[in-house]
Amino acid sequence: MPFDVQVEWAKLQEAAQHLRERLPETPRVGIVMGSGLSAALGALEDELRLPWAEIPHFPRPTVAGHAGELTYGRLEGQRVLLQKGRVHYYEGRSMPEVVFPVRLMKLVGVEILILTNAAGAINEAFEVGDFVLITDHLNAMGESPLRGPNLDELGPRFPNLNDAYSPRLRRLAHEAARAVGLELKEGIYVATPGPMYETPAEIQAYKRLGADLVGMSTVPETIAARHCGLEVLGISCVTNYAAGIKPEARPTHEEVLEVTKRREQDLAKLLRALLARL
Repeated sequence: MPFDVQVEWAKLQEAAQHLRERLPETPRVGIVMGSGLSAALGALEDELRLPWAEIPHFPRPTVAGHAGELTYGRLEGQRVLLQKGRVHYYEGRSMPEVVFPVRLMKLVGVEILILTNAAGAINEAFEVGDFVLITDHLNAMGESPLRGPNLDELGPRFPNLNDAYSPRLRRLAHEAARAVGLELKEGIYVATPGPMYETPAEIQAYKRLGADLVGMSTVPETIAARHCGLEVLGISCVTNYAAGIKPEARPTHEEVLEVTKRREQDLAKLLRALLARL
């Protein structure tokens, strides 16, 4: 079905109005929690929970480990809008649906977007459980959320993706990690359409292109966020080795959820220390 820019803008406006009527203050920071990470931050101060099912036009999650709600509150002095879970292109969603939450965050006042995800390691220097700041990305999904008529109300027809992942936020994240005794690595993330894990040949191709990490999300959200002027930080939790990187590598969703569960408290420490510096 062709993308109707006027219909999409009307949907975003209706959803934004719904949230504005319920949010006690304008959120400054949006955080998207990826696979298995929804509960990492626990309860927020003055918490207000907003199930996706109650927000007009908000897409519904279908994947285990994605809670499906927005939570507003305060954390380390910041007004935060926390998205627990995400929708994915592989669920059969259109790209406008995948990035609807990001655009909605922009319309309700968010300025900084922190994207977290579970990812497979292509770089052999990475270990399972590592946290990696995304420095750049490769879009191997074969699709862009900006394809079709431009939403002029949000951003330009041809946005620039230099520094898509904010150097300023990465510096602050490294400071935060040092303060809480955590190590952060850096790398380039490649997004694939999924839902199948990649073949060893595909991973070798992505490695030759410069990718350090592989996953099935984040890139469309980053593109939409930069299009509408949000400052973006991407954090991957390495949950497995990509196919062919280690002889024993056989990625499973259960493995992803197990590793994120094990590392969620360290991610919470990192995010809290980062928010205190924004």
